[in-house]
Amino acid sequence: MTVQVAVLASGRGSNFKAIADAIGAGRCDAEIKVLITNNPDAPAIQIARDGGIPVEIVERKKFKARDDMDDAILAILQRHGAKLVVLAGYMLILKGKKLLGAYRNRIINIHPALLPAFPGATAQKDAFDYGVKVSGVTIHLVDETLDAGPILYQEAVDISDCRSAEETAAKILKVEHSAYAKVVDSFSKGHYTVEGRRATYVRD
Repeated sequence: MTVQVAVLASGRGSNFKAIADAIGAGRCDAEIKVLITNNPDAPAIQIARDGGIPVEIVERKKFKARDDMDDAILAILQRHGAKLVVLAGYMLILKGKKLLGAYRNRIINIHPALLPAFPGATAQKDAFDYGVKVSGVTIHLVDETLDAGPILYQEAVDISDCRSAEETAAKILKVEHSAYAKVVDSFSKGHYTVEGRRATYVRD
C-alpha cells in the first residue's frame, strides 16, 4: 500500500529530491503529500514546486513557544493525510509531545554516520577528524532523544581515501540518497516493530 509521506527540510533538499526521483522511477512506493520547511529561502522549495508538491512554511520566529510550532506542524501533517514523516536535512529538533505522540514510530531521520558514533550536526567532519577508515549512514526512528531513536537501517561507507571533511560528506551523501528511498519504500511494504532501541522490519 502506497505510503503517504510528508518531508521536512531546511536546505537544499538533496535527499528530498532523491526520494522524489525514486518515486518517479518506480523504485519507491510512496506519495509525497507536502514539503514542510522552516526556511522560506530553502532550495528544497523549488524542488517541491517543480514536482507539483504543496509547500508549507513554518518559521520559528512566528511562534512564542517551540511546542506551538510543532503543534502547527502536526496540524499540517494531519491536514495532508501524512502517514510517514521524513526528516531530510531539517535543522530543528522535533520536541512537541503531541507531534511525537501522534506519529510515534512514524517519523524517520537520516544521519551521516554509523550511530551511536558521531551524533550531532557535524558528523562527517567529526569522523574525518577522528581518522576513522569507515563511517556510513544511519536511518532511525525519531523520539525524544537526540540521534538515539531505534535504528532502522545502517550502511557502511569506506572513507579511507577522503582527503577532507567535504569529500567525506560528499561520499556519504551518495549512499544517503539510495538508502533513504529504500527505507521509505519499506514502509509501504510492511512495518517495523520496536523493542527498546531495536526496530525490526516485518513484511506484510
